[in-house]
Amino acid sequence: MMDYFSDRERGPRARTKLEVEAPAWGGLITLINSYISKGGFGIDFPEACPDGGGPTGTDAHAFGLALRAEIPDIDWPLRADTIPRTLSALDLVEFCHRHVAEPIGGSYHSFYWHSHLSFDRSKGQADFTDRVNRILSRNGVAFALESDGTVTRLAPPVLDEELRRAAFDTGDATLDALLEAARARFLDPDPATRREALEKLWDAWERLKTVEPGTDKKASATSLLDKAADEPNYRKLLEDEAKALTKIGNKFRIRHSETTQVEIQTEDQVDYFFHRLLALILLLVRAR
Repeated sequence: MMDYFSDRERGPRARTKLEVEAPAWGGLITLINSYISKGGFGIDFPEACPDGGGPTGTDAHAFGLALRAEIPDIDWPLRADTIPRTLSALDLVEFCHRHVAEPIGGSYHSFYWHSHLSFDRSKGQADFTDRVNRILSRNGVAFALESDGTVTRLAPPVLDEELRRAAFDTGDATLDALLEAARARFLDPDPATRREALEKLWDAWERLKTVEPGTDKKASATSLLDKAADEPNYRKLLEDEAKALTKIGNKFRIRHSETTQVEIQTEDQVDYFFHRLLALILLLVRAR
């Protein structure tokens, strides 16, 4: 699909909104209704020809019943004046991707003035993905529908690029698993799951400080820092940062749940802590 003039002139708008608001919700409703009207969900919810000639469209009633059974928070028919929770709106997008297909007109049934349909699921899903992402992008929403039908969160631009291209191959399987778990949770649409990413990343940090062979934890951490920097000022900066991040993990409610822990209050703070520790971990891992 062609970009709009404003995108060509200024580039795409920043995708920082973590809520699906009225304009984006209205766009999603219109998109889904258009697929219903042209038979786009008829592969799984067929409106049948009375003469038994095959599907002729989407059975909107059956579609709505199935939708409500799986996502009870969504009103049916979809209503522009009732915006659901963002997680429910994103569940709706995944539900539709799972059931959409490109309708292909076949033989024309003149008595009922309709065509019998066949379907191309892959083409329909690809088209639906592009159209959903156009709506989310134009409204600055920080989520994207992937080709496999899952919705992921877009991290802040620099961090998003780093997360998507990073290959965790540290030589320690447990450390790799913790880093991968942190990445997956951080890109999840659910804010609660994204906060769990901090716990996994701080667990990875504690694991990293023990991976140097034949040393205790303190000596292993020292060895890591020595490999990352031999210039004294830079070496001290990294050591100070390592100590500060360890202190953050103990003081804030990341790895511990005591009443004395400081709560992390906003999504921006989650992003900040995650980005800060990930940058140090990647630097130390790559220097090994």
